[in-house]
Amino acid sequence: MPSPTLQDNPTPSLLQPGRNCWRLEHADRFKLLIDAADYFSALRRALVKARHSVYILGWDLDSRTVLVPQGSDDGLPEQLGDLLHALVERQPALHIRVLNWDYAMLYALEREWMMARKPGRPRNKRLHFRTDARHPVGASHHQKIVVIDDQLAFVGGLDLTRCRWDTPEHAPDNPLRRDPDDKPYAPFHDVQAMVDGDVALALGDLARRRWTLAGYAERTEDRSPRLVPSQASANELWPDGFEPDLRDLRIGISRTEPAYEDRPGVFEVRELYLDAIAAARQHLFFENQYFTSNVLAEAIGARLRETDGPEVAVISPQTQSGWLEQATMGALRARIHHRLKNALEGQQPPAEARYQMYCPHLPGLEESCCLNVHSKVFAMDDRLFSVGSANMSNRSMGFDTECNLTIEVQGDAQRQREMAEAISLMRNRLLAEHLGVSPAAVQQAMDQQAGLHAAIEQLRQPEQRELRPMDPRLIPELDALTQDNAVFDPERPISPDEIVDAYVPRSARKPVPRRMIGLGILAVALVVFALAWRFTPLRDWINLSSLIALARSVDKMPFTPAIVIAAFVVAGMLMVPITVLIAVAGVVFGPVNGGLYATAGVGLSALLGFGLGHWLGHDALRDMLGPRINNLSRRFAQRGIAAMAVVRLLPIAPFTVVNVVAGASHLGLRDYLLGTLIGMVPGIVLTVVFSHNLAEAIRHPSLQTVLVLAGVTAALMLTAFGLQKLLKPRDKKTKTKPGKPSRNAMGKTTGAVTTTDQPVRREDPLPRVQADHPIEARQA
Repeated sequence: MPSPTLQDNPTPSLLQPGRNCWRLEHADRFKLLIDAADYFSALRRALVKARHSVYILGWDLDSRTVLVPQGSDDGLPEQLGDLLHALVERQPALHIRVLNWDYAMLYALEREWMMARKPGRPRNKRLHFRTDARHPVGASHHQKIVVIDDQLAFVGGLDLTRCRWDTPEHAPDNPLRRDPDDKPYAPFHDVQAMVDGDVALALGDLARRRWTLAGYAERTEDRSPRLVPSQASANELWPDGFEPDLRDLRIGISRTEPAYEDRPGVFEVRELYLDAIAAARQHLFFENQYFTSNVLAEAIGARLRETDGPEVAVISPQTQSGWLEQATMGALRARIHHRLKNALEGQQPPAEARYQMYCPHLPGLEESCCLNVHSKVFAMDDRLFSVGSANMSNRSMGFDTECNLTIEVQGDAQRQREMAEAISLMRNRLLAEHLGVSPAAVQQAMDQQAGLHAAIEQLRQPEQRELRPMDPRLIPELDALTQDNAVFDPERPISPDEIVDAYVPRSARKPVPRRMIGLGILAVALVVFALAWRFTPLRDWINLSSLIALARSVDKMPFTPAIVIAAFVVAGMLMVPITVLIAVAGVVFGPVNGGLYATAGVGLSALLGFGLGHWLGHDALRDMLGPRINNLSRRFAQRGIAAMAVVRLLPIAPFTVVNVVAGASHLGLRDYLLGTLIGMVPGIVLTVVFSHNLAEAIRHPSLQTVLVLAGVTAALMLTAFGLQKLLKPRDKKTKTKPGKPSRNAMGKTTGAVTTTDQPVRREDPLPRVQADHPIEARQA
C-alpha cells in the first residue's frame, strides 16, 4: 500500500507535549530491539561501560537472571545480581539504583530481595535495591526502564527477570531457554527500544523522580551526578553491533500515572492511543499482550464503522498466561473482540473485513502452549511507531504507571520518506518474525495486495510458522463471572473501606468481606472433612490417633504451660503461621487450657517481636522491608490501640512482621499490647473452640458432637457476616446534575453525569488531566 503523499509542510504533528506526551526530546539514535536476546545482550554491553549512575525501574526483577545464557566474554559474573555488585566494586564513582514494584507487604519475605544481601558477600552502599509501594490500592508500577549515565536508555515491555530470554526464532526446543531452577519455559516474545541523547537525559529525570516519590531521598554522599551528554561518551556507551534504525530525530515520551495522594493523574498514553486511532488513514497495527480497554475498543469501533476507515490488525497470544489470566483478562478480551465483530456486522462495505485478531503459531509446540506475546507496540500507517510498557488494557490507560516512546515522521519531504521507510521496516520486522518470512517479503506483499490483511493472508503458510486469524471463544460462564471489569482491569483507583482507610496502609489492604467470607468457607470445608473422616475410608489412610497421642505426650511433661508458651514464642519468631499454632493448642489441650496457653504464648511472642523491632530501629527495618513500613508505622503512631486492634483483626502481614514493625514505630508498649489482645483474643477463642470440637467429632463421632461442631461453625459464619456488615465500604456521594444522563465507555446510559473540572472526551471513562510540569531531578 503506498504511503500518503509526503510534502515539506505535512499535517500538524500528532505528538503534542502536555497532551499525549510529556516531553518531545531529541535523540541521536533509536534502535528497536526485538526479543530479549538482543535487549539483554545490548544492556549487558552498556552496563559494563557505566561510570556514574544506573537506574533500573521494573515491575519484576530476579537477581538470578542470566542476561547472556550462551556466555559473555567480559570476564564478569553471569547472573544479574552478581554482575551489578561487580560493577560497583570496580567503579568507585558508580551508583546503581534498582526500584522494583513492591506488590504486597504480605509477600515481602518471598520476594527475591537478596540481591543486595547475598550471604557471604559484604554489602556495597553504592548498590541500592528498593521497592516502590506508592500507588493506589490495586495498582502497580509497570514501567520497564533502564538509564545509564543519563546518556543511554532502554524502554519497553521487558523486565529483567526469569522466563523472558528468547531469540526471534522461538525454537520450541531451545536448550538455553531455561529458568533459574533449570526448568524449560515456553517461547517468549517482547520488544524494547534503545535511545540516547536528550531522550535518555529526560528518562533519567523520570527515574530520579520515581526514586524520590517512592520515599528514597538521596543523601548528599550518595547522589550521582546528572550528566550533560556528550557525543563522545554517548558513542562509548552505545553497544557495538547494534546499528540504529533511525538517527537525529525527536521522540515523544508518554506516561500513565494514576492520581495518588496530592498528585493528579497523568494519562498521556491513553491520549496517544486515541489520537493515533483517530488520525489513521490506512492501517493500525497493534502487537499487545492484552486487548481489554473499553475506551480503545470504542475508538477502534468508531473508525471501523466509517466507510473509508483504516484496517486494524491486533496480534495477541492465543491464550493468556495461567488459568487466572485466562479466566479474567482472556474473558475480557473475548468480550471486546465479539462486541467489535457484532457491532460491525452488516456495515457497507463490510467493516468486519477490516478488523482481525491474530495469534502467532509455532510448529512443534504442544497444543497447550503458544508463543507468549508480551510486547506493547503499535504503528499508525507508515507515520508513527510506539513501543513501551502500556498494555491495551484499562489498567495501563489510567491505573498503573507506564512509559512509552513514540517516533513520528518529521522534517522535509526527503526526511519524511526516510522515516516512513524506517517505521514500515520496524512493523514489517515484527510481522516477518511471526510469518516466518523476510521483512522485504512483507513489504512486497503489502505493495501487491494494497492492504494489511490481504498481505498477511498471502504470506500465511498453514501448519508452518504463521499468523493465524483468531476468534477468542466467549465462554458464557466466564463472561458471567467477569461482567464488571472494575476488579480485574480497573480504569481508575478502587474506593477502599472506610475503616480500613483509617487504620491500614493503603498499599496492604485487601477486601474485608472476601476475607471474612473465606473464613466461613474454610469452616464449612473442615466440617465436610470431619464427616468424610467418619463415613469414608479416609481415617484408614491417615492414623490420626497416633498423631494426637504424640501431641498429647507434651501434656504429661512437667511444666507443660511453660513448654507450650515457649513453643509459641520460638515458632512465632520462625514465621510459623500463628493461626496454626492456636488451632493445635485447641486440639491438644482443650478450649480452656488451649485458649489460655495460646493467649499467653501470643502475648509473649508479640512482646519479644516488639522488642526486636525497637532494637533494630526504623531505618534498619526499612532497608529490609521497604517503604511500606512508613505507612504502617504512621498508622500505628497516629491511631494507637485502635490501629493495632484492626491490624490484628485483619491480618495484612505475617504476625511477626507486624510485631517488629510496631516496635520500630513510635507506638507505646501499653497501646501495642492492649490493641494486640483486643484484636486477637476473639479469634483465639473461636479457633480453639472450633479446633477442639472438630477433633472431638473425629475421635468420638456422635450426634451430640456433630451438633456442637455445627453450632460453632454457625458462630464463626455469623461472626464473619457481622464483621462484613461492620466493615462494609460506604459509597461516597458524588455530585450529579439531574436530567443529564451520561454514557459509560461502551456507550450505555448511566442516568447521571459526574461533575468534573476537566473536559471529558469520546465518551471517555476517565477525565482528561493536564500533565504536570517537566520532571526535574529532586534532591533531599
